[in-house]
Amino acid sequence: MKAVALIDGEHSADVVRRALVDLPYEWVGVIFAGGGEKVRPGESYGVPLVEGFDGAEALVDLSDEPALGPDARFRWAARALAAGLTYVGADFRFDPPVYDEVGAPSIAVIGTGKRVGKTAVAAHLARLLSSDHDVVVVTMGRGGPPDPETVERPPDLDALLALSRSGRHAASDHLEIAAVAGVTTIGCRRTGGGLVGRPLVSNVPEGARLAAELGPDLVVFDGSGTAIPPVAADRRVLVVGPGHDLDSPFGSYRRLISDLVVAVGCKVEGALSATLRLRPLEPLAGRVAVFTAGPADVSHLAADVVYASSNLGDRETLARELETIEADAYLTELKGAAIDVVAEHAVAHDRSVVLAANDLVASGLDEALLALVPEAVSA
Repeated sequence: MKAVALIDGEHSADVVRRALVDLPYEWVGVIFAGGGEKVRPGESYGVPLVEGFDGAEALVDLSDEPALGPDARFRWAARALAAGLTYVGADFRFDPPVYDEVGAPSIAVIGTGKRVGKTAVAAHLARLLSSDHDVVVVTMGRGGPPDPETVERPPDLDALLALSRSGRHAASDHLEIAAVAGVTTIGCRRTGGGLVGRPLVSNVPEGARLAAELGPDLVVFDGSGTAIPPVAADRRVLVVGPGHDLDSPFGSYRRLISDLVVAVGCKVEGALSATLRLRPLEPLAGRVAVFTAGPADVSHLAADVVYASSNLGDRETLARELETIEADAYLTELKGAAIDVVAEHAVAHDRSVVLAANDLVASGLDEALLALVPEAVSA
């Protein structure tokens, strides 16, 4: 295996040279990572000193503290994995994620965490492109269906309640995108997530094959939390929210493998900034209570808003709130407990339910997204 060695100046050059001879790699170079206690002028390591990976298949770490501590090593892991290299040391090994082929032009939307706006970006992208192209969205979630599920038309409240009452999670991302974007969606599930976003178990590859069989112009993949759809998408959009550090060891990996970074509700250097705005999918009437999965501005709503809750992800708190609210209509995002708690409470108390989209507001966003469209689509 062709490899680059990561070395430091805390080791004597002769020690490094002997290690390079003893280890079973074809060395294409060494990267000097810092330290200088044992570096003598004109010292040679027997292989070229390089700055990049130079066609290597592995990065082999021969360094140690204090030159490289854990955080610095994780950043090297991110760089290596983003370049498709294995990163290996004395007692650790990171292998680059293996991504399945899609079989159709594709864009994936990934994130630095939960509820940062990934689904809003994926829905926006789908709406933007569906005016001229046949778009299918594939989602993955921790509450997704056991087998990939195709939704061809927006689900209504009765359909969502029926799903919830059957024991299903009726606020899965594919249902939300189908409702707010009006495109065909395929819902998938995943369990677990690795440090660089690989799900431990998922049916996303099966969902991708199902999407490709529909013959769309473009497939949009919607990530889940920090988990990345395990498919070889042509382009990736990274969504970052407040409090998420893109310079963290594995945040940097996600940045490195992405073609565009969108910062929702925050400012990030090098990212396109955006905000979210709730949009009712139907007219509102009477006194309105609003339910979201996170902080939301309701000042723009043309309605008599008497209550606003951001607790769709906290069922116990949400249930207590509902017992205190006097409203005629509930406006809710399709997330968390929107159906099994909020909608059920509305039905029981003869109150109407209106679903809300979370629209992105950002200068230059559409142009930046359109620039990512693979040539096979734009042609």
